[in-house]
Order: sequence, then structure tokens, then C-alpha cells
Amino acid sequence: MAENSVKKEKVPRQPMPEQAASVRRRNFDEVPLGYSKETAMLEASRCIQCKNPSCVSGCPVGVDIPGFIKEIASGNFEEAIRKIWQKNSLPAVCGRVCPQEIQCEGVCILGKKDTPVAIGNLERFIADYVRVNGIGEMPEKAPATGKKVAVVGSGPSGLTVAGDLLLKGHDVTLFEAFHKTGGVLVYGIPEFRLPKDIVASEVAMLEKIGLKIECNMVIGSIVSMDELFEEGYDAVFIGVGAGLPKFLNIPGEDLIGIYSANEYLTRANLMKGYLFPEYDTPIIKGKNVVVFGAGNVAMDAARTAMRLGAERVRVVYRRSREEMPARAAELHHAEEEGIEFHLLTAPVRFIGDEDGRLIQLEGLKMELGEPDDSGRRRPVPIKGSEFIMDCDLAVVSVGAGPNPLLTQSDPAITLNKWGYISADPVTGKTTKKGVWAGGDIVTGSATVILAMGAGRQAADSIHNYLTWGW
Repeated sequence: MAENSVKKEKVPRQPMPEQAASVRRRNFDEVPLGYSKETAMLEASRCIQCKNPSCVSGCPVGVDIPGFIKEIASGNFEEAIRKIWQKNSLPAVCGRVCPQEIQCEGVCILGKKDTPVAIGNLERFIADYVRVNGIGEMPEKAPATGKKVAVVGSGPSGLTVAGDLLLKGHDVTLFEAFHKTGGVLVYGIPEFRLPKDIVASEVAMLEKIGLKIECNMVIGSIVSMDELFEEGYDAVFIGVGAGLPKFLNIPGEDLIGIYSANEYLTRANLMKGYLFPEYDTPIIKGKNVVVFGAGNVAMDAARTAMRLGAERVRVVYRRSREEMPARAAELHHAEEEGIEFHLLTAPVRFIGDEDGRLIQLEGLKMELGEPDDSGRRRPVPIKGSEFIMDCDLAVVSVGAGPNPLLTQSDPAITLNKWGYISADPVTGKTTKKGVWAGGDIVTGSATVILAMGAGRQAADSIHNYLTWGW
């Protein structure tokens, strides 16, 4: 085994071809271009097929990673996708947006002395290959149980629950408040990072195995939870995400030209504001754009602003680079595209003109003090370091909270002190009988794959409840 691993480490990690930064910064086409069949098989050959693969335990949905990689290396692409589909119904999505560097790839044995196997790139390759070539049999469904499940929200957790329960033989209807399915995958993540036709294809696969979809349905407003049970549903899963934006709460935040990242990205992505006037969704295209925050959403907003024609885009963050929560790949891509980072900087107030439009920002320099409750060093203002920055468009990306429309519509569902649904961390059960919840509406804003992991656990619990009553 040791001799074999030495040989395989001699094959370097295969880079993913990408659009040149100078070109892509002004278009919305996908940045990575994907592996060729030959490159994928070469990269897959690097896997040493560990006896105790830590990559599997590093995957929140437990994909048989060595199994599907072995099949790719052998050219058995249909078998490779079948192994993934056993655990993950959204491989084309996960291959693009999961933080593999801190999950499966982060614990890859090869990474201890060399570079880890490019698990995410291989997952993306095989999902794209079978879609483009029309191969890969649909997963086999269990016999119909006669039980009906309502899934509220069509984001990662909701789609995962729906897919798992369909395969277990249950009748599943998905309710989505927007006019398109996909949740944050559609309204939040830009086209250049996750093309919308990819999400539509993953959803279409679920429809082929029986998923029913009702869009423009706001559960908690149009229909209550109790009414779903009255209509014959035996169980309900809530996966509505955390879509209520947080703001800076500083003077001038009501000026024209200030968006929450949630609204800005929804206009640009779901409503296709970047194609205005072909699509009738107006969106302000600033010249001097400032984005507050340093997570993946902030990077999405900054890179979107650049593609909408901004002359200068700056990310303002009150901590240092070490504390930035965005994926390393997103930070790298943003820097390549000309996004500027103003670290250890905090906003003080927005300044407008006589028409109430944003024209400037007053900022303040910071330094890091002692760690706070999060374990990160607390930013402390530097006295007398105030400065003025030109800014005609600001995007606030400092987190999101739970939308109370659904959560507060049913008093039988207990919420925690932050307004998120209280649910069992293993099963997803809420305090209302027959109702489960998972994803960001339980944990707060997190990753796509963690939401999917919560969906998988909830699906198992719902199946047990519908089958045996527990």
C-alpha cells in the first residue's frame, strides 16, 4: 500500500481550467470550465483508496468518495454517478459550491504530504458528464407507501428531503414561495458560480421520480401548517432558509443606493437584473461600489457588481484576512478580478446628496484586541482614524436571520432566542408533532452541504415516523 501510494502521489493535482480574469470580470458565464474526460480519469488515479477513508466522514452526507473516484479512474462513469446518487441528489451543485477544502478534501490522506485529491472537481465532472451525455439510470424507488409529505422550501435541505423520501416510496409535494425552485441556489448564488440550468436539471431529475412542485405558495400566509395536515399530509418538513437580512444600523442607511446582499443578489440572479432591460428588474449599477462583510455572499455581491460595470469594487471588513469566512477559492477569484480588500475597517455613517442618494461613506480603522465569544479577536476602533470614501452603491452582507412569516405563524413550533426553529440536532424533529425542520432556519446561515446533511437526517427520521410511528 505504501509503495502504491508513493507512485500515485507523483501525479500532480490536475488544475481546473478557468476563464481568464480579464475576460470573466465582465461576463456572467461560469468561471471554472470543467475537466475533460482524460483529465478527470488522471486526477481520479491519484486516490490511494484508503482502507479507512477519512474523506467519507468529512462529507456531511456520507458519499462513498473512494468508490465513485475509483469508477471514474476506470472509466465506469455510469457506476460512478450511481454511487453518488445513493447519498447525494445534487452532485452538480455540490461539486461547485461545497467548501471541500474544509470537509472531504481537508481530511484527504494525500493532503498531509502532498495536495489532496480534487474531490469536488471530480464530483462536478461526473455530474456534468452524465447530464450532457444523457446516461445514468434513475435511482430505484421503493414501493408506494401511501403516505404524503409536504416540504416547505426548495433550497438544499428541502430538495434533499424530497429526493430521499421519494426513493423511500412516499408521495412528496414541494412548496416554494418564489416563482422558481432552488432557494438560495437560485436567488443567492450568481450564475458565474452556479449556472441556473444546473439547478433546474437537478430539480427536473427529482420531478422524473415523482416530485410534485407548487410555486408561489407562501406557507404560513396562504396556507397554514395545520391546513396542510387537514389536506391529508402526514408529515411536514420546513427548510425555508434564513432570508431576513441584517443591517449595519448606522446613520444614512436609508439612502438610495444601499442594498442588503439578499435583495441585491435576488434582483441580479433570480430576477435577472443583470439583463435589464431585456428583463424588467431594475438594479443600480454603481461606479464606486462598497460591499460590507467577508463571507461567500459578500464575495458573490462584489463580483456581481464588477460584472455589472463598476469601475471600482471594495470589500470592507472589520477584521483581518485570517478571520475572513469566505472560501479560499472565492477570495482568490475576487482578487484576480480586481476586487479590493479594505481590512480592519468599519463603516461609521453613509453620506448622501440633496436628493437622498448615496455619495460617500465615512469609515474608521480598527485593530484586533482580545478574542470575543466566537473565538475571533475582537476589532477595536483606532481613535482619530476616520476617513471618507467615495461610494455610490453599498451592499450590506453581514449575515441574515430567520424570516418570521412562517416561524411565528404556529405557536406550537418553539423558537430559540434568535428566532430560529428549535429542532433535534440528530432527527430534525420540532416541538410540533409531525413537523421537522433543517438547514439555515435551524442553524442560521451555513453551507449548502450542511443543509443537505440536515435534510438527510430529517428524511430518515420522517421515514421512521411514517413507517413505524417513531
